[in-house]
Amino acid sequence: MTRTLTTEAGAISVEALHMTMRFGEFTALDDVSINIQAGSFHALLGENGAGKSTLVKCIMGFYHATAGELLVAGREAFMTDPKIAQSLGLGMVYQHFTLVPSLTAAENLVISRADAPGVINWRREREKLAQFMATMPFSVPLDLPVSRLAAGEKQKLEILKQLYLGNRFLILDEPTSVLTPAEADEVLGHVRALTRAGEITVLMITHKFREVTAFADEVSILRRGRYVGGGKVGEMSVEEMSRAMMGTAPEVSKRPRAATNGREIMRLSGVEAQDRTGLKTIRIDEISLKSGEILGVAGISGNGQMELMEVLTGQRRMTGGEITVNGQPFAATRAEARAHKLRYLPEEPLRNACAPRMSVAENLAFRTFDTGGNGRTRFWKDDRAIARNASTLIEDFKVKTSSPAARIASLSGGNVQRAVLGRELTGEVDALIVSNPCFGLDFAAVSSIRDRLVEARNNGTAILLISEDLDEIMELSDRILVMSEGRVAFETPIASADVSEIGQHMAGHG
Repeated sequence: MTRTLTTEAGAISVEALHMTMRFGEFTALDDVSINIQAGSFHALLGENGAGKSTLVKCIMGFYHATAGELLVAGREAFMTDPKIAQSLGLGMVYQHFTLVPSLTAAENLVISRADAPGVINWRREREKLAQFMATMPFSVPLDLPVSRLAAGEKQKLEILKQLYLGNRFLILDEPTSVLTPAEADEVLGHVRALTRAGEITVLMITHKFREVTAFADEVSILRRGRYVGGGKVGEMSVEEMSRAMMGTAPEVSKRPRAATNGREIMRLSGVEAQDRTGLKTIRIDEISLKSGEILGVAGISGNGQMELMEVLTGQRRMTGGEITVNGQPFAATRAEARAHKLRYLPEEPLRNACAPRMSVAENLAFRTFDTGGNGRTRFWKDDRAIARNASTLIEDFKVKTSSPAARIASLSGGNVQRAVLGRELTGEVDALIVSNPCFGLDFAAVSSIRDRLVEARNNGTAILLISEDLDEIMELSDRILVMSEGRVAFETPIASADVSEIGQHMAGHG
């Protein structure tokens, strides 16, 4: 039978004792002990590479720890297989989606059950799903294929799946990375209510101190594979948490902004395209992007931002309107992008802007491998030039990699992002189109990426920043647009921007 939160016993505790994980000579986790009490909302902090993912993979049975013990509900558990964790009521929402893209949201929920029948009575299942969804504080379109869902909707569905399965201990890996602040508060508020009711226990990996202080009961902090601090959230300041995580409190970049009088680089006029459902039309009446500015595009996930990015990158066909770059018609071909010095940093770059099995050096050469020093096309690969380019970008953008020859898929998310940004900002760049550039990154990586964007802006690059993180939009933008229901619903310069007003327009109440 499927477990449900209403029929099973309540929340369960999980305790890791002296957990150690070695990969050859490398120690990823070093004698870590952490106690997540039943019914608590526990936050796990640490930089990329601190050991957070290794710890939760040991808890979930993906790794078999080199040493240490794991107690589930006070009893020793041998997590030799993820199925054991699932059978004990442990579930995980991963940072990277685990949904089946070709199936609908409803189908993904039903087939996730261990007792899913070979022949599904969809009338009965839809009735059950309707009852389940009525208890949730957010919803997703159940009849759409997952491939048509925006990132924020996919993340919501991942959380819904775990609650639907009735798991009583949930690990949430950056669960709000693609949610607006209002959505994040709604989701985490509901999760916290379940913990306080004693129905579930939560261990949340996050890089947002606001989420820790607002929702978590306790926090554990890892650095370089070791436990370095923690305790009750109410007894620790943000500065103390930051100091434990980084070793020293991070410096806050002031990001000086140069005054600019930019010329128009890009204009969208009456641009129309079908949305991901094929049932609605995205219409952009007018957007003007100028050199030396960051134009932020805010909006709740699923309101046309993804389609806008796809139109600008040539991945979605326009059905009307015109895009001009430097006054000339633009169809987003590679040749046009090169001629107009237009670059892209799409969402989830490892999937959308990289060849994961190719090396870091090869990925860094995607913009230059087929051109010579004079800018003319060449028909042979210059391995020495590729190596020199990689060495320069790895150093300049502080990309942490074991070797330029390492597969780019082996890098942490922050380092993939730095690598792609380094590649896209190589040479002269008139315009950069960016989508959710800090998705799932720790605050050190976030600060580094944002510093680079402002630096490019100060050097005259026009930047279109599409982001579902309103804090990021407010921090970086010179002007802000809000998209709602596939339209530009609001525009304001940053000097007079009001978060409440922007939020109303994002919610369609402007």
